[in-house]
Amino acid sequence: MSLQPGMYDFNLSEEQEKRAQRLHEQNINIDLLFQGPLSPRAIPAAVSEAIKELSEPYKEEPMIYSAMPAKWVTKLSASGEIPQYKEEWYMSGITAGNRELHLNDMESVITSMGEVQLQFDSADWLVKALTAEDIRRAKREGRVAGIVTAQETDALGTNLELLEVLHHFGLRILQLTYNKQNLIGSGCAEQANGGLSNFGVRFVERMNKLGIIVDTGHCGKQTTLDACKVSRTPVIASHTGAEAIYHHMRCKSDEEIIAIADTGGVIGVFAMPWFVHEDPDHTTIDHVLDHMEYVIRLVGVDHVGIGTDWPMSDLDWSLVYFKEHIAPKLGFAKGDGPSTETVAGLEKYSYFINFTRGLVARGYTDDEIAKMMGGNWLRVFEQICG
Repeated sequence: MSLQPGMYDFNLSEEQEKRAQRLHEQNINIDLLFQGPLSPRAIPAAVSEAIKELSEPYKEEPMIYSAMPAKWVTKLSASGEIPQYKEEWYMSGITAGNRELHLNDMESVITSMGEVQLQFDSADWLVKALTAEDIRRAKREGRVAGIVTAQETDALGTNLELLEVLHHFGLRILQLTYNKQNLIGSGCAEQANGGLSNFGVRFVERMNKLGIIVDTGHCGKQTTLDACKVSRTPVIASHTGAEAIYHHMRCKSDEEIIAIADTGGVIGVFAMPWFVHEDPDHTTIDHVLDHMEYVIRLVGVDHVGIGTDWPMSDLDWSLVYFKEHIAPKLGFAKGDGPSTETVAGLEKYSYFINFTRGLVARGYTDDEIAKMMGGNWLRVFEQICG
């Protein structure tokens, strides 16, 4: 049978295609590191050029210049000037995806809180998910849910009271470190592999008390293991891969995967070409599914989910700039992404059904697919956030 545009060829029968479509429509699908719903391929070329012109005045300040395209995409989507924002999200079938705060410094905290809230205020079809029931309700009502998350903690310093403020705003998932060393612990790019600091232990304990999920996506090995020992609630890795499949600093060892699963947590597998396969120009969704299957074989189907982290709501020209000028400052090796490559089968978020189709092709049951596509994330979210 002929494939629709964007449908990766899993060689499914007509009956399997119908089953995948039914499952994708009925399941609660969650992408816990959701840079979308837009991608460079979903943003019109004219919009890309207009944003480039709007960003030019900031070119002398690389960090600001690099961040401007995503900010403009948010603003133009909120004003309705990029209708593909809503269209891509609904075509993806993703019930809930994260909306990310930036906690690099106090300016970024305030700015990103405003930008995230703007997304909720400007779209009556997008709801802020504070509890698991908010996600279920969104599914019932034909809306989609945004889960407020953050990947950095630098702006908080040692002020644990700010965690409560962010929780009031809606923060429900917080990553302890981003690649490098911080006051909490060592990131995955740190040679020291120092684990949680004394302050980091108190930080995790406060997260437990507030009901904020502990995320170890970019954490170093010992930090991940320490977090699993200290946390009284399930620990997750929102976006990572299996080191045994592809040895990269952003992937988790067997020991870490087992430790996360032992807390009742979930390992979210990403779709970043540079981190799941040796050749980013020829990485496919099958390679991503290979990582998911490895986690399943190691710790079981109850502990795997999806956190794609790619593609971004950005533009080709700004992604190239990011790779050349910004990524090295964030702890990524030269040439080690992120850039313009995408996973074949996930070039746009509207192709997200390929996850369901791929899991059908690999012989999983309806219940198993429902867990991996979002049920496992929902279970942890309900247990910790209510």
